[in-house]
Amino acid sequence: MTDKELITTTIDRYTDLQRIKRENGNQENKELDYQIKVTTAKLSSLGVNVEDITL
Repeated sequence: MTDKELITTTIDRYTDLQRIKRENGNQENKELDYQIKVTTAKLSSLGVNVEDITL
């Protein structure tokens, strides 16, 4: 997998998690929050600014 493919796949995962969080409304979900945090860290390490793609 190339770096570009890895970034694209990770962005797709991040946006999926963001949509799930939005649909959950105010319901707390610690696992979802953790997955978002980990995916954010991965994207940051790949040089992607997640502020540009956060819902």
